[in-house]
Amino acid sequence: STRKESSAASDVYKRQADLGIHGSELSPCMSTAHCARQDWLSSNPQSDLQTLIAAVRETPRTIIVQEDDDYIHAEASSALFGFVDDLEMLAVPATGMIQSRSISRLGDSDLGVNAARLDRLKILINEKEQN
Repeated sequence: STRKESSAASDVYKRQADLGIHGSELSPCMSTAHCARQDWLSSNPQSDLQTLIAAVRETPRTIIVQEDDDYIHAEASSALFGFVDDLEMLAVPATGMIQSRSISRLGDSDLGVNAARLDRLKILINEKEQN
């Protein structure tokens, strides 16, 4: 049991070490089974990021743990078991992009939760771009 717990703790540490900006980008997903990453075109990445931050603030069981001009890191907890996923978004004005990443801290599969989270947020950018 201790060996399995130690392995799980090590896995959480590795996933959290990938958080943040590395070489002006968010980390890639090492496995799509528990992680989703998308890049969204944006005519105004910083303004769109503020729209996304407002939406994240209104999302149940989600808290913002770091917010800068171009970057946000939030923790989203599942309703049933309280599993925590890390959500990150980075505005990159030079490329007209917003990078987004959502990763589960535990487990081998997220059952599509992280990709669905990013898809819901992307809709906000698409709607804003059309108006």
